[in-house]
Amino acid sequence: MENASLVGLSRQVALRRELDVIANNVANMNTSGFKAEQLAFAEHVMPKARDDQFPRPDRKLSFVEDLSTWHDQSPGVMQTTGGANDLAIDGDGFFVVETAGGPRFTRNGAFQINAAGDLVTAEGARVLSTAGPVQFAPTESGFTVASDGTITTSEGVRGRLRIARFANLQDLQKEGGSLFSSTATPDEAANIRSRVVQGAIEKSNVKPISEMSRLIEVTRAYESVTGMLAKQDDMRRSAIERLADVPA
Repeated sequence: MENASLVGLSRQVALRRELDVIANNVANMNTSGFKAEQLAFAEHVMPKARDDQFPRPDRKLSFVEDLSTWHDQSPGVMQTTGGANDLAIDGDGFFVVETAGGPRFTRNGAFQINAAGDLVTAEGARVLSTAGPVQFAPTESGFTVASDGTITTSEGVRGRLRIARFANLQDLQKEGGSLFSSTATPDEAANIRSRVVQGAIEKSNVKPISEMSRLIEVTRAYESVTGMLAKQDDMRRSAIERLADVPA
């Protein structure tokens, strides 16, 4: 296969991956706490042939490589809901929740209270305080959360929410819609510059107009590469047909 076709195919693979990322962002525009994803591309230069004694030396070929996916950790719009179970973080930090795989971190504060009295995420992961899972007795009422995360009910103070902060947000690995994991040790000191807001949730930080513009741009680029590859096939077919007509 010719070099032009190989380079074009590498570009198509990268564009297809970018289309998948954009489609996932668009699908989660209304997911609370969702962080948009972006692709980072890099140039991959094909190594030279070992034998440099050709009449015309090899020329380097550049291919496209989708190097990594990074997350836009900028905050989303804070929407007031008035619900006592809805919490948002104004500033740095993540809520800490308990999953089967260990502690996970989220900005999605659309919590619920299950039948056992646990404060949980929509997926059922228990929200953690500094003393363990947040749980309420059937007789408790008046659930309030102060700006520092202190939980109070009719039975008095019940603890303080765990708010985790990371020095490098790109170390976080996405798990599902709005959950993140990390091998780094989070900073859970009391002086974290953030406050908890009750009765509000953080919306997705996806920018719909920007994502739709990118979708159109990437689609056109994919079609352009497809057209180039089709012309290469036509040229190859035409060359083969002409060679077949040359007298032996």
